[in-house]
Amino acid sequence: MSTAELHTLTGAYALHALPEEERLAFERHLGACEACTQEVRELSATAARLGLAVSAVPPPGLRERVLREIATVRQEAPPHSTSERSGVAPGRAGRWSSYALAACLAAAAAFGGVAVWQNQVAQDARQEALQARQQNEQLARVLAAPDARTSSGELEGGARGTVVVSRSANRAVFLASDMARPPGGKVYQLWFNDDGSMRSAGLMDPSATDDTVLLDGPVDGASGMGITVEPAGGSEEPTTQPVALMDFPDA
Repeated sequence: MSTAELHTLTGAYALHALPEEERLAFERHLGACEACTQEVRELSATAARLGLAVSAVPPPGLRERVLREIATVRQEAPPHSTSERSGVAPGRAGRWSSYALAACLAAAAAFGGVAVWQNQVAQDARQEALQARQQNEQLARVLAAPDARTSSGELEGGARGTVVVSRSANRAVFLASDMARPPGGKVYQLWFNDDGSMRSAGLMDPSATDDTVLLDGPVDGASGMGITVEPAGGSEEPTTQPVALMDFPDA
């Protein structure tokens, strides 16, 4: 590949669209060509900004069509390249350059939907990790609280449940072992027993037979807890008879 041809690959390189052999040759060329280095830097920055700005998901096949265009359209070489000395008319070169830049920007926009989606996934994962860490910290505080009190008992089907209550933390933790999985489309829902009035305290993992759950919400004046089988996502109030009722330990 000639030096003149290498000068035309800045856009494809900035979009990671070069075959391995051409990529390696172009990277060797970059080490000795400041003009191409600068152009790659600017095109990469433009592609990144477009990727963050565009939220629409690209239509199927757009990426392939754009990359095919890039393969057939030449960019204008940097001013010092041999193309200016070859007698090519400036107007024609300018038109090809415009087409190539448009192709590069279109490719960057096409990748933008994916970039935004990936960024959103990363943000969601960080948020979930933060929530899980905060919940684990609260759970550990309840279990390690000086006033933590424990009550255990046998549950339906031979399962065993233990509830730990800390009045100073105003929270409770439920630990279950050997629980049968709920029927398909159902979930175990936990409830605070406020003197006969049931208040939702969160859901158990329907795929786990052993689970440790920080009850959702303060203990306040609850005297115990219950477990019912509810539709996936839970219910605002119990819709079935409790499969288990447990009293909270005395303070």
